[in-house]
Order: sequence, then structure tokens, then C-alpha cells
Amino acid sequence: MNTAEEIRPDALARALEERGFESLWMGEHTHIPVEQRTPYPAGGELPDQYRRMMDPYVSLMLAATATAALKLGTAVALPLEHDVLALAKTVATLDRLCGGRFEFGVGVGWNVEELANHRPVPWAQRYRALNECVGALRRLWSDDHSEYHGEYYDFDPIWSLPKPLQRPHPAVHYGVGGRLGTVHTVANADGWMPMDVALGDAAGVGRKIGKFRAAASEAGRDPAVIPITLVAFGDPTAETLALYRSYDVERVVLGGSRQGWDDPSTTMPFLDRYAPLVAELR
Repeated sequence: MNTAEEIRPDALARALEERGFESLWMGEHTHIPVEQRTPYPAGGELPDQYRRMMDPYVSLMLAATATAALKLGTAVALPLEHDVLALAKTVATLDRLCGGRFEFGVGVGWNVEELANHRPVPWAQRYRALNECVGALRRLWSDDHSEYHGEYYDFDPIWSLPKPLQRPHPAVHYGVGGRLGTVHTVANADGWMPMDVALGDAAGVGRKIGKFRAAASEAGRDPAVIPITLVAFGDPTAETLALYRSYDVERVVLGGSRQGWDDPSTTMPFLDRYAPLVAELR
């Protein structure tokens, strides 16, 4: 959860790289409203760690300093909770300084009040606003004289420097699910990054992946160029991970709601438990 009480990002990143893991992913909540009416999606009380999450970009930069090849990503960032010009510079700077290892997982979040604190985007239009935000970011990362004119983001030609090291920009993965999420991912994203639990059991995940790829084909996109990253909920077995590999999933992100996730002392044993599977499943 990237809190100050957990293992430091540089130490965690170093441990991951030493064990052969491919990447490190961090989520984002800029804040949590005290008067929160939106239910916690997993049910029950909101875990305290959500209130104490550190900034993912700063934490990933620290992780970059401790590693040479580990990829660094957000799973997921909430772009609608940022000024788009500042966010473009933050991501470009991070990608430059980490040697082009950054991947941008994005989503719309689940907390209605959290988004409302930032900007007057109607909750029902959050996907449309995210698409515009991503479109504006791509212009800022790619064009010498960047400009964008939309409903939620509107600016005349500007210089936005530096550009990311990766050209034309870091991959943007949509961390969304459901029919609407599929439509927006196919239309706008470089990759799809759903939580496996949102797609059903292990067999259901395969069916949903098949439907996603069919939707991409129907929309005129080659499914093979839209990599799929599954964010695993809990502690998946080796058999489940092998099944995901058989679905041609590019990667699985481990650690979400794992057993003992709220106890920092369980982090290294968790890594050690899964490390032997890295080479086997790659």
C-alpha cells in the first residue's frame, strides 16, 4: 500500500530485482474524505492504510535509484485528481530519470467524494473525462507545440518539456473492468489492467479475456498489440498463475489483498514464496 510504515520503496525494489521479478506497481489515493459516503468496494470498513498512502511517483523514483532493470508502474494512478500539465511533467521526468522504465496504469477510482474534491466531473462522465485526460497527456508527451481542445481539458499550444524517454510515450494501461471499461480500453488504451476478481473465477477470467479480445477485433484493433496485465486478488496458486499464462496474459501483479497485507513483516516472506515461480512461468 506504499505507506511510511512499510518496507521502503528502494529496499522493496531491490529485493524484487534480486529475486527476478519483472516490475513494481504502486496505487494512488491523493486523500480520503472524512465524510465518505461511498462504500468500500471490498466491503466493511475502509482499511486505515488507504488514508496513509504515499505519493507513487516519488516512491517509484526512489525505487528506480535502487535498481537497474526493474520496470516501475502505477496500479493504478488517478489522473483526474491531478492538474494535467503538472502530471505530464511528473511522468516525463520520472520516465527520463528511471531510464524509460515507467508504465502508466490509470483508472477512474471508486470514491465519488474523492474525485469531487478535485474537479467538477460528474461521476457518470468519469470515463469520458479520463479519455480526454489521457489524450491531453499524449499530446503533451509527443508534440513539440502541444495543444488539446476538449470538454474537460482545453489549452492552446504550449511547450511541455522534458518529453518522456520512451517514444512516443510510456504505455498507458486502463485498470478498468466491465463492458463499459472494455469499450474505453479498446478505444483508448495501450494495455488492459483489470483485477482478476472483477472478471470472476479462474475459468471466468479466461472467458472475459476472450470477450475482450473479440471486442478489440470488432473495433478494428489487433488484440495481440493490447497486452493484458492481471492484478491478482489475494494469494493465487501456482496452478492459477499457470492458467493465466495459458490465456496469454503478459504479466500478473501480485500482492493486492494478499494474506497479511497489512503487516509489513510479511512482505519478504511473500516475495520469497513466489520468487521460485518467476522463472518457471516466464
